[in-house]
Amino acid sequence: MSEGNHFSAGDGVDDAADDGRAASTVAATATPAAPAEQQPTATRDRILQATLRVVAAEGIGAVTNRRVAAEAGVALGSLTYHFPSQTALLRDSLLRYVETEVARIRAIAEQLRATEPTPEQVAAAVEQLLDSDPTRPGEVAELELHLEASRDPELQEASARCFAAYEDFAAAVLEALDVPEPTRHARTVVAVLVGLTMRRLGTGAQDARGTADALMTIVRGAQAD
Repeated sequence: MSEGNHFSAGDGVDDAADDGRAASTVAATATPAAPAEQQPTATRDRILQATLRVVAAEGIGAVTNRRVAAEAGVALGSLTYHFPSQTALLRDSLLRYVETEVARIRAIAEQLRATEPTPEQVAAAVEQLLDSDPTRPGEVAELELHLEASRDPELQEASARCFAAYEDFAAAVLEALDVPEPTRHARTVVAVLVGLTMRRLGTGAQDARGTADALMTIVRGAQAD
């Protein structure tokens, strides 16, 4: 071997050490990967919305990674990147729904509190609350949430927040109708509305007829206390 091509073991060790130091420098100066919560939210939101659509149409039992990925139009790997387990996927989807629903309910309640509505306007507000909007996952998804919360303690806080928002809305309705102690009667109003909703969904009725009558029955009873 010629002198120009001579390679010693020491040279290899030195080169390896240099490479190691360079790699360490790169690793030390590299920007840490952002946590999942800081990743762009567009794909995550698509997955959450798709999950809610599946829940509303087919029930929680139909939620699988492949089914949701197909509904969202994303790769299966993208779904599992954002949601490492189906429990996380389901929980975050339902929590997102609750956040949206709470904001919607409270906006209607604030409108009532800011005015002096007539009973007819109050009835219209209640109908607005119960209206089935095709852009929302629907009442079935909400009922699925509450039922699943009975089996998953991690969902119970979300369920409680949703009912608290409904009770806040009911208190605003009763206050607008000059019902004494509106907060005390709000839970009864919510229980009646939920019961009527379940009856309507279970019987296939297409509207919320009877809701205003039920509400006024409670109002008259509360005013007579």
